[in-house]
Amino acid sequence: MRPIAVLGDQIPNSPSPLVPAVVYGDLIFVSGQLGRDPASGAIVEGGFEEQARRTMDNLALVLEESGSSIDRVLKTTCFLTDIGDLARFNAVYASYFAHWQPARSTVAVAGLAGNALVEVEAVAVRLKGADSS
Repeated sequence: MRPIAVLGDQIPNSPSPLVPAVVYGDLIFVSGQLGRDPASGAIVEGGFEEQARRTMDNLALVLEESGSSIDRVLKTTCFLTDIGDLARFNAVYASYFAHWQPARSTVAVAGLAGNALVEVEAVAVRLKGADSS
């Protein structure tokens, strides 16, 4: 079994040397997603909640492109540049995991790429019958 890199037209491009996700067997390892606009690649404007929503939307896009969905996430690691934003992040995050709460770690960091305010990475399970190529 070999790892498979996931790429897709709808996934925001990163200037970093990374792929959005890697599939290995039935597991998907999603690289940290930022609040980048899929069309421009720029961090969305409007503040913390807008970035958090776009980050979670981007996570969902990568999962779909990988043959999974947000409902199949097992674990997330969340990075915030200001731990004071935790309550606001929890409100956005909970709206994406209304019926299932994966294991999660949340840490405060000194900074993120592109001066983003939030980043989320995840491990998920592929849907049965998803293409393995």
